[in-house]
Amino acid sequence: MLKKILLTVCSLWSMNFSFSQPQHTYGITRPKLFIGLVIDQMRWDFLYRYYDLYSNNGFKRLLNEGFSCENTLIPYLPTYTAPGHSCIYTGSVPAIHGIVGNNWFDKNTNKSVYCTDDSSVSPVGGSITWGKNSPHNLLTTTIGDELKLSNNFKSKVFGISLKDRASILPAGHSSNAAYWYDENLGKWITSTYYMKELPVWLQKINEQKLPDAYMSKDWNTLLPIDKYNLSTEDSKPYEGQIIGENSVTFPHKLSQIKTKIYEAFKTTPFANTYTFNLAKAVIENEKLGSNTVTDFLAINIASTDFIGHEFGPNSIEIEDTYLRLDNDITEFLQFLDTKLGKGNYLLFLSADHGVAHVPGFLLEHNIPAGLLNQLNITKEINLMLEKKFSLKNGVLNIQNYQVYLNKEEIEKRGKMPEIKNAVIDYLMQQPFISNAFETEKISVTSIPEPIKTMLINGYYPNRSGDIHFILKPAYFDRASTGTTHGLWNPYDAHIPLVWFGWNIKHGTTNREIYMTDIAPTIAAMLKIQMPSGCVGKVIEEVMK
Repeated sequence: MLKKILLTVCSLWSMNFSFSQPQHTYGITRPKLFIGLVIDQMRWDFLYRYYDLYSNNGFKRLLNEGFSCENTLIPYLPTYTAPGHSCIYTGSVPAIHGIVGNNWFDKNTNKSVYCTDDSSVSPVGGSITWGKNSPHNLLTTTIGDELKLSNNFKSKVFGISLKDRASILPAGHSSNAAYWYDENLGKWITSTYYMKELPVWLQKINEQKLPDAYMSKDWNTLLPIDKYNLSTEDSKPYEGQIIGENSVTFPHKLSQIKTKIYEAFKTTPFANTYTFNLAKAVIENEKLGSNTVTDFLAINIASTDFIGHEFGPNSIEIEDTYLRLDNDITEFLQFLDTKLGKGNYLLFLSADHGVAHVPGFLLEHNIPAGLLNQLNITKEINLMLEKKFSLKNGVLNIQNYQVYLNKEEIEKRGKMPEIKNAVIDYLMQQPFISNAFETEKISVTSIPEPIKTMLINGYYPNRSGDIHFILKPAYFDRASTGTTHGLWNPYDAHIPLVWFGWNIKHGTTNREIYMTDIAPTIAAMLKIQMPSGCVGKVIEEVMK
């Protein structure tokens, strides 16, 4: 009897214990939709510079509910758009993925190459000038490619931007489509790499002629102009202009622009809204997020770059653009909440590069800065080589702060070392240059970190120049107005990285993180393979 009682008690205890334990499931959960939101030319400090003026539901919502990697850096040179987008979505660097700039000089053909040029394809829905593009020059897979590979191509992958390179390179090789803006026609277009004709829903959007509607109204400040006390006064001689305008001040009379209207549209904040509207249309019409697997949408907001180049980061135009962008982000997040449900989508916000202050602005405040012209440097070096070595056109091109030598002609003379040294000596005599050296000798040249690693990561022999030169801080290649980017300095290389949505807990880290770490972190979250050239590491804090 005692034995039966003990068996019964043990049995009941065992049953009770088993029911009280957590039930383990081994299924893999993933978000319905993954979104990359890359703001062109957004320096990290723009998250906080206008923080008090942002609403609670745009940038602030991302920061207050998401996870921010506050010390995210670009690990290569040059810090331009095409390498930036390629790096984010491949987890790789130009030395591996091959996109060494927006443009480069191809040593095999002795011709300048645009990063997404592809003569084998034709425009779809657009003009020949803007339509012969594909990811052909990108040498590795992207996270979108790996997502498709992970489930036998069931995922849908799209890329959109005003810029062809900023939609094509993020979307990858196997995407369903990349869409970009044709500034000749004022329409969204693609190429035959993706399809033979635009989908009907996109044709209907183009028929609405939305850029015409936006350009029929003037650009006034969102707030009273005296509230923009984080910017310089409205009229400055070092500011550029929207094409077709004769003034640098508000209100920008877009309605009076009569030529190149669609090109001018890109340099307005309304083109950002136009891009977000396309993102919503892609999600709705392609039914992204309603799939049996995770879908992916890469969005680039590009007008921040066009406006920034003309007016600079301390302008009222940029401040107003970011306040309007904050509203666009608010509406987009609300759209995603309604369409997919909070917590069902994963989004990160980052940038392809930062931006330098306008030298004229810095000089007003006694901060060293200046300009140079790479075309003039090319002419001057060639005159020097002709005079010293009787060599004509010894320099074929200077791009990305790299000198491309006419190796064929130089090797005929058997004076390659002497000519290289002469070019380096000339460059070192220039007051705006701090160092110059042969690119193939970067690893043995005395260069401080992190510049040395950035140079090595950016060097792809067949596409990079023969001699590289480094500028002093706040110097760059540009005309007398506006600004640019492309160098190693924090103003160009320190970018935002904020994670939001599915499985993301609020938090921050000031640990040094790199742009290359974005793709492997996504791969780890989605439990898929990293892209084929990935060198980044998983950001473990984001996944905790």
